Amino acid sequence: MRFMVMVKATADSEAGVMPSEQMFAEMGKFNEELVKAGVMEAGEGLHPSSKGARVRFSGKDRKVIDGPFAETKELVAGFWIWKCASLQEAIEWVKRCPNPMPGDSDIEVRQIFAAEDFGDALTPELREQEERLRAQVEKDKAK
Repeated sequence: MRFMVMVKATADSEAGVMPSEQMFAEMGKFNEELVKAGVMEAGEGLHPSSKGARVRFSGKDRKVIDGPFAETKELVAGFWIWKCASLQEAIEWVKRCPNPMPGDSDIEVRQIFAAEDFGDALTPELREQEERLRAQVEKDKAK
């Protein structure tokens, strides 16, 4: 199973406050444990929402909304992609994580859909297309 593990934004992260040297060191050690255990597939920090935008869809219309966005608790400051045997295993890893923010913070864990989760809606042709695109992405990453 694959999971997206999201570090929720705080007022500090939205204000552009960078992690301390100590936090970088602690998080680096944790990431190293994840990699050695074969859990971590990716992980990145995100700039504040003031440097981002949203695109709102309404039928065929598209509306761009520039950041910053008001609801800090709904924003993501960083993420990992992990491969774990279960949600419980992912939660156990999160519990070992250093607190990513100075003060209270939340980390959300969500399972990523796999092809088999879509049932008959993912036809053999669509599954083949998905596999071909994933293979192309992997090939492009190797360049």
